[in-house]
Amino acid sequence: MRWVCFRRDGQQRMGYLVGEKVQPVRAGSLFEVMRGEGLEAVGEALPLGEVQLLPPLRPPKVVAVGNNYWDHCREQGIAPPERPVLFAKFPTSVIGPGEAIRWPKGLTQMVDFEAELAVVIGQRARGLSEAEALEAVFGYTAANDVSARDLQFGDGQWLRGKALDTFLPLGPAVVTRDEVPDPQNLSVRCWLNGNLMQDSSTKEMIFPVKALIAFISQAFTLEPGDVILTGTPHGVGYFRKPQVFLKPGDQVRVEIGDFGALENPVGPEVEVQHGDLPKHWPR
Repeated sequence: MRWVCFRRDGQQRMGYLVGEKVQPVRAGSLFEVMRGEGLEAVGEALPLGEVQLLPPLRPPKVVAVGNNYWDHCREQGIAPPERPVLFAKFPTSVIGPGEAIRWPKGLTQMVDFEAELAVVIGQRARGLSEAEALEAVFGYTAANDVSARDLQFGDGQWLRGKALDTFLPLGPAVVTRDEVPDPQNLSVRCWLNGNLMQDSSTKEMIFPVKALIAFISQAFTLEPGDVILTGTPHGVGYFRKPQVFLKPGDQVRVEIGDFGALENPVGPEVEVQHGDLPKHWPR
């Protein structure tokens, strides 16, 4: 199934896709769906054009993987890592389809796009082997690991450049594990203003999904709703000649396999003041 979170008449709801419509269910969050609660249909299916798609979930934690594609290492001229390189993003980084990517005024001049396969964990897990790792997966979705390259590389570690508010578009749907028999056989594409920038496949991963889950679970506990970002392929803006960075007015589209298009505009820079709270996350 393909689960979406949406807003209609001011109410946040869950549903599953039926063609170009969404069938509402009683559950109010993906966490309820993962627990098997509220799965019964409620009312008639709604045209997608009549609802506002939201982020499919707000993950408890986001574990991301750097330099995990052979072609991305080749474009940088670096040796592939000997083990997965991990970093974190925050729940406050998450936005949904159609929401604007924005950043504080004057903070960064090098905002980049990164199309990625995102893994949604469905059960509490620790110490998994590769053979059992995929059993912990609830489903998969598309992600854009937006990155402020000047902060990422200038700070000496990646957290600030990766975890700004709005720097993790997710969605539009979480595709359940049974519909993805081989997560290493999915296309990964990103368009900027209609121009194809990234065009690769999860076959290019250095460490496949099962290896990433096993490696991460050996270090710390994975919980339902945790998201693993599995890395990006070649074609990002920083390593192009000339370099290409996001600017207000741009449109970014990410597609993983046939999961649907994750499209986000780039909004104007934000004047951050004391007491400001992001309004991009539904409460």
